Amino acid sequence: MKLNDFIEEKIAPNFEKGGKYEKFWSIYDSFHTFLFVPRHTAGRKGVQVHDSVDSKRVIIMVILALVPALLFGCWNVGYQHDLALGINDGWFMQFLYGFGAFLPKVVVSYVVGLGIEMAVAACKREEVAEGFLATGLLIPMIVPVNTPLWMIAVATAFSVVFAKEIFGGTGMNIFNPALITRAFLFFAYPKAMSGDNVFVRTGNWWNNDPIEGTTVIDGFSGATPLAQVADGSFDAATYSTMDAFLGCIPGSIAETSTLAILLGAALLLITKVASWRIMLSVFAGGAVMSAIIGACSESAPTVAQQLCLGGFAFAAVFMATDPVTGCRTNTGKFIYGAFIGVMAIIIRMFNTGYPEGAMMAVLLGNAVAPLIDYYVVDANINKRAKRVKA
Repeated sequence: MKLNDFIEEKIAPNFEKGGKYEKFWSIYDSFHTFLFVPRHTAGRKGVQVHDSVDSKRVIIMVILALVPALLFGCWNVGYQHDLALGINDGWFMQFLYGFGAFLPKVVVSYVVGLGIEMAVAACKREEVAEGFLATGLLIPMIVPVNTPLWMIAVATAFSVVFAKEIFGGTGMNIFNPALITRAFLFFAYPKAMSGDNVFVRTGNWWNNDPIEGTTVIDGFSGATPLAQVADGSFDAATYSTMDAFLGCIPGSIAETSTLAILLGAALLLITKVASWRIMLSVFAGGAVMSAIIGACSESAPTVAQQLCLGGFAFAAVFMATDPVTGCRTNTGKFIYGAFIGVMAIIIRMFNTGYPEGAMMAVLLGNAVAPLIDYYVVDANINKRAKRVKA
């Protein structure tokens, strides 16, 4: 007997209605459908058109696309640690150090987020959606490396409950849950999310307590380039455009390497999981606004630096392209992306209290996406009506 047959004949009845563990059906169903292809179909009557793009495939592609940024980010955490202490442990030990600092955050994110989603699904007797598999990985990738675990747990719980489940769950949320987590952390615990020391871990990988016998070298600054832009101390000689493109700079784990992010973007575009219209328009909007500001200020970063610094590229590739919270119409996608790109640079350059504007710009884009689609559809209707009258 095959394993799937054994499970469905011997184990499944215990979780079905009337079974001993029927209250845990949602949890059983989530694990079963993750391991095996479901045998039930959408229906037996009527014409049904399906394609290969389902939610599981989308989530898996997003996770695979995140791998380059994740691997590089883990190494960069260890690299920045070595720079701060004036040592060189080699790339492998640097990666292990960064991975050790990253792993507990992933565990906390998944345990809290999936725990809440499974509890809600069990109460509603609904399937557990796969959406949090990507969100749970995104959250620890976009927060500072020194963010305490309890803060991540609180912020994740807030995001899942108030940014997702309260709207009806996966596919119904208005705002990107991962960005709501970061926004919550920024406004609830600003001291823990800003400053020169939150993006570079100088202590043990499990906490930031000083390592015995080591001290941070004189002259080392853990300030991100965007923080330097905000306080007017940015010097292109400290962090070159190539440094920003490759990612050898302080910052959140996933946001430093534009090269790694673009590798993930290529996978998303090849598999048609993400919209090229949104990606292109975000970069175009950011480039145009950067050029305008650069023409008015000699101290402003160049266009290339603006697009490579901070979380701009990550927001353009992974956050703005979220199909649930973005625009649906093709014309709307261009407007939506350009709006995010422009707003990201405006917030970054004119709000010194919040130097990273990309993530906030995406949340603003989420808020206006339905309005953009409404007017695009309305304009199309009026255009066709005029054509008929003519």
